Amino acid sequence: MNLFTDIRALVLDCLAAMAAEGVLPQGLDLANAAVEPPRDPAHGDMATNAAMVLAKPAGCNPRQIAEALAPRLTADPRIHTAEVAGPGFLNLRLAPAVWQDVVRAALTQGADFGRATVGAGERVNIEFVSANPTGPMHVGHVRGAVVGDALASLLDFAGWQVTREYYINDGGAQVDVLARSAYERYREAHGLSPEIAEGLYPGDYLIEVGEALKAEYGDRFLDRPESEWLATVRDFATDRMMAMIRGDLAALGVEMDVYSSEKALYGTGRIEAALARLRQAGLIYEGVLEPPKGKTPEDWEPREQTLFRSSVHGDDVDRPVKKSDGGWTYFAPDIAYHWDKIERGFDQLIDIFGADHGGYVKRMKAAVSALSDGRVPLDVKLVQLVKLWKNGEPFKMSKRAGTFVTLRDVVEMVGPDVTRFVMLTRKNDAPLDFDFDKVMEQSRDNPVWYVQYAHARIASVLRKAADAGVATSDTALAAAEVSQLDDPAELALIRKLADWPRQVEIAARAREPHRIAGFLTELAADLHGHWNRGNDEPALRFLQDDPATAAPKIALARAVAVVISAGLGILGVKPAEEMR
Repeated sequence: MNLFTDIRALVLDCLAAMAAEGVLPQGLDLANAAVEPPRDPAHGDMATNAAMVLAKPAGCNPRQIAEALAPRLTADPRIHTAEVAGPGFLNLRLAPAVWQDVVRAALTQGADFGRATVGAGERVNIEFVSANPTGPMHVGHVRGAVVGDALASLLDFAGWQVTREYYINDGGAQVDVLARSAYERYREAHGLSPEIAEGLYPGDYLIEVGEALKAEYGDRFLDRPESEWLATVRDFATDRMMAMIRGDLAALGVEMDVYSSEKALYGTGRIEAALARLRQAGLIYEGVLEPPKGKTPEDWEPREQTLFRSSVHGDDVDRPVKKSDGGWTYFAPDIAYHWDKIERGFDQLIDIFGADHGGYVKRMKAAVSALSDGRVPLDVKLVQLVKLWKNGEPFKMSKRAGTFVTLRDVVEMVGPDVTRFVMLTRKNDAPLDFDFDKVMEQSRDNPVWYVQYAHARIASVLRKAADAGVATSDTALAAAEVSQLDDPAELALIRKLADWPRQVEIAARAREPHRIAGFLTELAADLHGHWNRGNDEPALRFLQDDPATAAPKIALARAVAVVISAGLGILGVKPAEEMR
């Protein structure tokens, strides 16, 4: 049930009738005719710009169109009034019964209330986290993991078929560094002093890997040349790191559908096949790049390279895909990996990158555009840094990790629900401060507590109502006389509920899950405000002495809980039944 979609359909039907009657020309483009909440709630429940956007193509005065449209709209029992405002906007007020039916719809549809179909079943792949398998996940990965997982849930709720995917970067030089670092811990497990040279990973987490290597291989690799142990230790350590990363993700409540390996692209011909496709399209050539912009490095010299003509598909310059020594650049396997996703039949691709990958966006979009002949869009979301604070100071790094605060550090301090909600209080490309003291406060300034408290308050109402003998099942409450919900304060709360389906569509189309957190915070504020008004006006309280009077009010409270629960579900947060 999306009231805004329903009323927009009514507006379009009326406009079509006006065209059929000759009041408007035939064949007008109605795509930009919208129905939205007015900027000032005092002006009405909804407003449409239809007359404004059609005036020029119809060759009519917008007020004339609005004045002709208004009586057609009010002929529908859902529209109480339609008033022309300004140059030609139409402000609509809906009949109270329309709003009251929202409560019944929320209780009848339950967790599916607000579920949308805008995705039309299209298949979308969301690749996120994709941390190098060289250690535990750090706080920057936390935000990317939460944004990616919440976006996946949001798009699923809005009608897309979603695949969550993790790309294991196990084919580059960093896993060789991991192997050498683990080997030193292997030597340490044998009682030798580890030589953690500059450039190796110093974290204590590799001590366990060294001990596991000793348990598996004994002293077989001690004092042996690197060529004899590098590949074995690399695979062993990478597997251990990925097990740790999977555990980190599980602690945060994130489950991937697919794990893809970069290493699996090498030696299989898949990189070569992807580049052959681009070469066939005339997009791979041998050439010399211009020197870097700005100050040219002293050691720079022009040299012929194998290049991808990415500038044809929107990039600033062409990009090398092969090094001067004949090896692949980092870009080459990424091209092959995205071609694999295209070949798997996805209609849309979304990559969640860290902010430091901003320079990689255009070349990756160019590659996907070229490989799919422009059919498959790639949307790249950049996730900005998170600054941690505690006791008014920057939070110290994790000793176990050696160089950073880990995901486990954060989750163990505040829990997964708080972590996830706070990470979604800002848009992904905006910096975020994570204050450990603030997120544990029980105050309105702490949005996750504020939303959870709203849900817990409603749960308390339901428990007390049940103790008083009121039937509190959704089925029973849906049958309550919701027509009694006619106080302006009650109708205002229902209007907020009615906006939930619209907000889902807006957030999904914009691919911005933080909008859901914002909406829930506003809804919680409205619930708490209504609760406080009940302290002064007993008739507004959810609990009443008369069960027949109480039932519709409890139905309203339960409808609010349904929406809060659905929204928190998208964010991956469990609704609270009571506050500790």
